[in-house]
Amino acid sequence: MSDWIQARVVGRQCWAESLYSVQFEAAISDFAAGQYIKVALDIDGERVGRPYSLVNAPGEQPIEIFFNAVPEGPLTTRLAALNAGDTVWMTATASGIFTLESVQPSRDLWLLATGTGLGVYLSMLRSPEPWRLFERVVLVHGVRLGADLAYRETLEAIAQRYLGRLTCVAAVSREAWPPGLSGRITDLLTSGALERHVGLTIDPAHSHVMLCGNSAMIKDTKLILEERGLVRHRRQVPGQYSTEQYH
Repeated sequence: MSDWIQARVVGRQCWAESLYSVQFEAAISDFAAGQYIKVALDIDGERVGRPYSLVNAPGEQPIEIFFNAVPEGPLTTRLAALNAGDTVWMTATASGIFTLESVQPSRDLWLLATGTGLGVYLSMLRSPEPWRLFERVVLVHGVRLGADLAYRETLEAIAQRYLGRLTCVAAVSREAWPPGLSGRITDLLTSGALERHVGLTIDPAHSHVMLCGNSAMIKDTKLILEERGLVRHRRQVPGQYSTEQYH
């Protein structure tokens, strides 16, 4: 049984069509960057909840989630319509193992995201772990259109804080978006364009890669990484790549 508590909406942001973030005040337990909570509303006598990665860093308020509003979905369109002062249900305890807690230190950390998969990395980048474990961090955000590149000011502020250690790359598949790259993440990996753009190479000796987003990207990227000798990370058997599938 979920440990539901009530959370109060304190802010909402519409980034692009059907792309939202919502901020809440809630007394949740301590969590690790990369974990998720469930957010729910009571709809027609039933509590409808879904998991959402936390965007805020551990110990920070407000609690924040980043999501797509799906027209046919029972929950997301209602979340997108919330206003300050409205209330929702939220699990008090976060879950998930897509964290850096058991990852071995290395030279480079690659954070590959599609769509709202970016959110989980914002929590990580705001925490001390990546900067303690790695010399360089590369964040790649794959979207269809440049308008979907959310949180750009936040990422610029983090890059300024860790000057020279964070590289952010936009991979826009359906239009040119200089100074980003045109194409899907998988195609940019296969062609070598991504690594040439960054000036680093993904290899087992120097890299850990995290994949978060749609299942097609994760499936195809796993094959690319395994062909290069990277193996999936497990707590008992550390490897060089980790995955979190959104849909």
